[in-house]
Amino acid sequence: MSGLKDFDLDLVKDVEKKKVSPPPRYNVVLNNDDFTPMDFVVEVLGRFFSMDFEKANQIMVKVHYEGRAVCGMYTAEIAEMKVQQINQFSRENQHPLLCTMEQA
Repeated sequence: MSGLKDFDLDLVKDVEKKKVSPPPRYNVVLNNDDFTPMDFVVEVLGRFFSMDFEKANQIMVKVHYEGRAVCGMYTAEIAEMKVQQINQFSRENQHPLLCTMEQA
């Protein structure tokens, strides 16, 4: 009988070791510049983060006055994709708006 108890404890220890932690999360950040129009920033927030006008306006004001604002938190792959899409969209529209990511 004691052999069965030892086996059960080993099984529990193996299961505990196999627990998977969630992937690291990254903040997607818009950075202020002196050239990008505020309405373009609001458009970016609506288009890429599905924000309504009110929320997008609040974030745009934060970017304007504080120099930067977090727009969302994602896994690395999604954050990288959003950064690339926003930076490309900004350049296509001749704006220097910079989007970056940082570990949350």
